[in-house]
Amino acid sequence: MTSGDRDDTVAGRITRALAERIVAGALEPGVRLRQDHIAQEFGASHVPVREAFRRLEAQGLVASEPRRGVRVASFDLASVREVAEMRAALEGLALRHAAPRLTAAILDEAEQATLAGDRSRDVRSWEEANRTFHRTILAPCNMPRLLAAIDDLHAMSARFLFATWRSTWETRTDHDHRAILAALRAGQVENAVAILSRHVQWIGQRPVRLASGGVREVFSIEG
Repeated sequence: MTSGDRDDTVAGRITRALAERIVAGALEPGVRLRQDHIAQEFGASHVPVREAFRRLEAQGLVASEPRRGVRVASFDLASVREVAEMRAALEGLALRHAAPRLTAAILDEAEQATLAGDRSRDVRSWEEANRTFHRTILAPCNMPRLLAAIDDLHAMSARFLFATWRSTWETRTDHDHRAILAALRAGQVENAVAILSRHVQWIGQRPVRLASGGVREVFSIEG
């Protein structure tokens, strides 16, 4: 959802707040979301809370279980791969439609986002810069439903990324972004789409220490 069509209903505000907590890892996988507590926190009735749960479930952030209520959704390698493949398909479609409307100014703006990502010293600022790059080159497709679906997938990608890089971050230079921009500036749209597809399907793997003291291999989309 873009700033221009921001949902300021009670359900919309609750949805955004809970989604941000889940993506950032403040609400961990498996945690039960209690309707009474959330309604009290936001000074709302149960109706907008139930609507928020429905929206979060549609985004893949929570799961509703019979007789167990609503819990923060868990994720595994299969989930990460599914999101990566969906992003590749939908972002490729968006880029093909956006390409005829991409001006030099728009591509320059995307390059600035890439440079900001290169300078990032933490995972949150890198993710924001990365999302800005993708949104900048895709938004001219002028397909709001497609862009909304891509936004939801980026939120899932961010969740995977934050789970992997919660406490540390390794600075990096994004060569794929530069290759995508070079292809677009040369009018090589299908080449740009191919690079983008490969880029968003690359999955990183990293051991993460758990609160219990154990170690778990965590996977994330890093494009």
